[in-house]
Amino acid sequence: MEFKTNVMRILDKLKVEYSSYSYAGTDAISGTEVAETLGQNPDQVFKTLVTIGKSKKYYVFMIPVAKELELKKAAQAVGEKSIEMIKSKDLLPITGYIHGGCSPIGMKKSFTTTIDASAAAYPTIIFSAGKIGYQVELSLDDLQKAISFQLEDISQ
Repeated sequence: MEFKTNVMRILDKLKVEYSSYSYAGTDAISGTEVAETLGQNPDQVFKTLVTIGKSKKYYVFMIPVAKELELKKAAQAVGEKSIEMIKSKDLLPITGYIHGGCSPIGMKKSFTTTIDASAAAYPTIIFSAGKIGYQVELSLDDLQKAISFQLEDISQ
């Protein structure tokens, strides 16, 4: 039987088409290493970042693995004065995911999610399946069936 993460089970339940990949057992740690290991375009592979705004609200941002989140643009996108990355130790209690295995799908709560506008240039994007070593690939239209999000220019 093929391994399924919670994210994959959620997508199955929603009858959303996706592809899954595993890099478990490789030395790949960073998103760019994962993309390289799997032979994927790093501009199409997205990392999921969790931030906290001045208002103490949490926000999720997805950007290409080789890029950095531009905090000013990200804050503007969600209507905050400023935002900052949450501490790694806070990730699990807030989202239910650990660092390196964070997915926008299946978090403990639903947070405002913004995906870098560059995602629109691809038929599909690839991101964590909610467990280190596993990824899913799906179209933005299909992702919209699982979570709500907006597209904004948020990376550099």
